[in-house]
Amino acid sequence: MVLKYKFNLKDISIEDFKVYFLALFKSILPKKKIKNLSDLETFIQKKSAWVSQVTLYSYLKTRMGTKYVLHFDNEKLLSSINKAKWNIYSVALQDLTFFSFSYLNVFFNYDDIVKSKDIFFSILDKEKINGMPDDVLNSAKKSFEDRFQKVDWKKYYNSLPFNESALALYHWAPIADELKTLDRKIVLNSMILKWDNIKDEFTRLINI
Repeated sequence: MVLKYKFNLKDISIEDFKVYFLALFKSILPKKKIKNLSDLETFIQKKSAWVSQVTLYSYLKTRMGTKYVLHFDNEKLLSSINKAKWNIYSVALQDLTFFSFSYLNVFFNYDDIVKSKDIFFSILDKEKINGMPDDVLNSAKKSFEDRFQKVDWKKYYNSLPFNESALALYHWAPIADELKTLDRKIVLNSMILKWDNIKDEFTRLINI
């Protein structure tokens, strides 16, 4: 059964409020419009990487406290963080790709949905060069194909589109299970809040 999670304002942290308002401030600055598929691919890659890294490292910093930097001498922890980073990112890429093409399909009558595969696999090919592990890459390809067959393009953009990546953050973060259980709402809201900023940015940049 697929878990669903809805954003709850009361469960966000002060740090997330700072990120949220910083994003709002940046939103008034001029940005390059998304005019073609190449621009869209760049947007999906950069925003997925940003959301994945910021949410993961913010969570780790919160849990590790003031000695956050010192923990990075632990090779076992670094390996776990790297594994988590790539796995969360791979799901974030899927979510944003599906959201983008669902939005385009509904509001711009864009029917060439198969281009979503081209973009997703193009990003993965580039990330392999950047060090994405083969097991993560292969799992991401399979997961994307499975989800592609089931996605409802008319509804996806407005039906908890980033649920999977929020749950991936919760699952992969290298934090003790007993602590993660206590943090569940905060962790999930942390990512969903950031995705809300990306959704708003996308709709502004795509409406040329």
